[in-house]
Amino acid sequence: MHYVMSDLHGCYQEYREALEKINFNEQDTLYVLGDVVDRGPEPIKLLQDMMLRPNVLPIIGNHEYMALTVLKKLCVEITEENAENYLSAEDMTNYLNWSMDGGQSTIRQFQKLSAEERLDILDYLEEFALYEEVCAGGRDFVLVHGGLEPFVPGKALEDYALSEVIFKSPDYNKMYFDDRYLVTGHTPTLRLKGEQKGRIFEKNHHIAIDCGCVYGGRLGVYCLDNGKSWYVEAKG
Repeated sequence: MHYVMSDLHGCYQEYREALEKINFNEQDTLYVLGDVVDRGPEPIKLLQDMMLRPNVLPIIGNHEYMALTVLKKLCVEITEENAENYLSAEDMTNYLNWSMDGGQSTIRQFQKLSAEERLDILDYLEEFALYEEVCAGGRDFVLVHGGLEPFVPGKALEDYALSEVIFKSPDYNKMYFDDRYLVTGHTPTLRLKGEQKGRIFEKNHHIAIDCGCVYGGRLGVYCLDNGKSWYVEAKG
């Protein structure tokens, strides 16, 4: 079976409970649609678990992008030769912006790692895909973290800029594809009203799966093969 979840944000316990709930095994595939790190309590532990599972396929979110941008700079040894000019004003701005956007939990855990473990984490983050195309249960899916904005009919997926895929949210009132479903995270469905609030949301061939776990909502899991959903309540 093919499953998707998104915006784990360090919620390791909920992630492990979700895997148990769907009886995840070696024959299954799980796509994680970004924002694995930051905000929650155990982002590095979560990444290390995912790294050991070849059938868990990560897609980059804006928080992985921010983390990778900063951590690659911080992992270089500071010497007398580079001490004065290694970190630029832009580097410091990136660090402060990431730190204020939930990066502190990732930074604290990353600092506790050995040098080899840090490099393993960075190598893994660089392997995150920008998008995935999946066929399951007789339907075709496009999986991204944020959206495809501004959406242009007929535009190839590889022609969208990184910022258009990981930082933007889709317009659920428009059907982008009549022959495919766009599956996204990034925008918590806690913002919706009524019965849709905090649940996996489907409309106009959009499937929004970020149910706001790190904000006290739920971790949602969606099966691409049959459209079934599961939920794990937030522990925090």
